[in-house]
Amino acid sequence: MGSLLADQIECSGYSFLSTYLPDADSVTVATRLGSPLVPWNGGLVQRLIPRATATPNTYSGIYGLDRFPFHTDLAHWRLPPRYLMLRCVNGYTDIPTMLIDARAIFVGSTLNFLTRAIVKPRRPQGGAVPLLRLCEQVGAKHRFRWDEVFLIAASRTGVGAIEAVRSLLSDAETMSIALASTGDTLIIDNWRMLHARSPIVTGREDRIIERIYLERLY
Repeated sequence: MGSLLADQIECSGYSFLSTYLPDADSVTVATRLGSPLVPWNGGLVQRLIPRATATPNTYSGIYGLDRFPFHTDLAHWRLPPRYLMLRCVNGYTDIPTMLIDARAIFVGSTLNFLTRAIVKPRRPQGGAVPLLRLCEQVGAKHRFRWDEVFLIAASRTGVGAIEAVRSLLSDAETMSIALASTGDTLIIDNWRMLHARSPIVTGREDRIIERIYLERLY
């Protein structure tokens, strides 16, 4: 599974495993597929439950049960997690996770433009406001970060790049994958694929998805 999974994500940017080991817990599955990352103390497994109101400055606090915008998880970190695993505990077909492949906008002069664009977190991180590149070359690949909520431009090029990405994403092909059955598991390349949550349909507030970040895949 491991090498096949890595190959598939290298090819497509994501992999969907239908009802994968439905009786296993998320930590067991994540450990089987890769090397889990603990992003903060006690944060190995994050249980995602729709909330109409939540802590301000969080996606749930801003958008409630509405659609979440496309983004990179923890885009305001110097090094966003490499992969994220979303695993269905209680899901529905009419609340899909949506994906956009950022490679669709890595073309020609646009890529060069994005790699020169400097952005920064909207709020200080540990007392500092690091300057970040919207897109960075890592070996033969690129690490793209995008979050219109928590990132803002830090240069004139950054302003232009954000506007350009907004325009490109509005025309980009969107994929929808429903985590509907217990054990449905979606692995996403967080440096390449942007993801979003569709609106929560009335009566579906008991949707439960567990998220674990992965440093690498086996």
